[in-house]
Amino acid sequence: MTRRELARWGRRPAAVVVNLVFPVMLLLMFGYLVGGGRGVSGDYLDFLVPGMLALTMAFGLEGTMIAVTQDLDKGVIDRFRSMPMANGAVLVGRSAADMLQSALGLTVLLAVAAALGWRPQGGPDGFLGAVGLLLLFRFAMLWIGIHLALIAGKPELVQAVQILVWPVGFLSNAFAAPESMPDWLGTVVEWNPMSQTATAVRDLFGSPGGEPGHVWAAVVWPLVLLAVFFPLAVRRFSRLSR
Repeated sequence: MTRRELARWGRRPAAVVVNLVFPVMLLLMFGYLVGGGRGVSGDYLDFLVPGMLALTMAFGLEGTMIAVTQDLDKGVIDRFRSMPMANGAVLVGRSAADMLQSALGLTVLLAVAAALGWRPQGGPDGFLGAVGLLLLFRFAMLWIGIHLALIAGKPELVQAVQILVWPVGFLSNAFAAPESMPDWLGTVVEWNPMSQTATAVRDLFGSPGGEPGHVWAAVVWPLVLLAVFFPLAVRRFSRLSR
């Protein structure tokens, strides 16, 4: 199943390139056009890069969702379900391929950030720990996307469902410190799972806005989301066409 999804990359390279370029455009736009860093002490690029990395892990789910809904719409998944394989194999293969693309996108964004002058200050262990938290958050978001795609059922409905992801990204501390926001909004932002990941990653990178003690929350939140949406997606998949 994973090889099947990877073979799609060669048939639609434009989509792969767009997924890699889009977060780079956001980094450049917020870093040099929109950026200002309300409430941020220190260099804004050092604050922005970890937030953009977390934001990238939350966005870009439409590719996964469209692929799942296209397979549903064309009857491909019905064929797979008639074969002797575990119910979750199709979905796990889909998520494994998307995690490879996410890791590639993360590498590209880190390279661009380094070219702009950003440097992590937390040492090798902190760097690897931050990358691990980012990929864990991405894995949880992928399973939310897969579950929503199974509910949507058709590619034309993906855009409407994808809109739900935007509040998660922008109601966060990716671009500004919660302290600079109204109290009620700052509280919402601080409880956002993406904000927890961004704060923990900033701490591990040694960047402004990092706070010790957020690593556990950055681990627990994705695990909770996985515990909810992984079984929901597999159960939804197993009930298709019944």
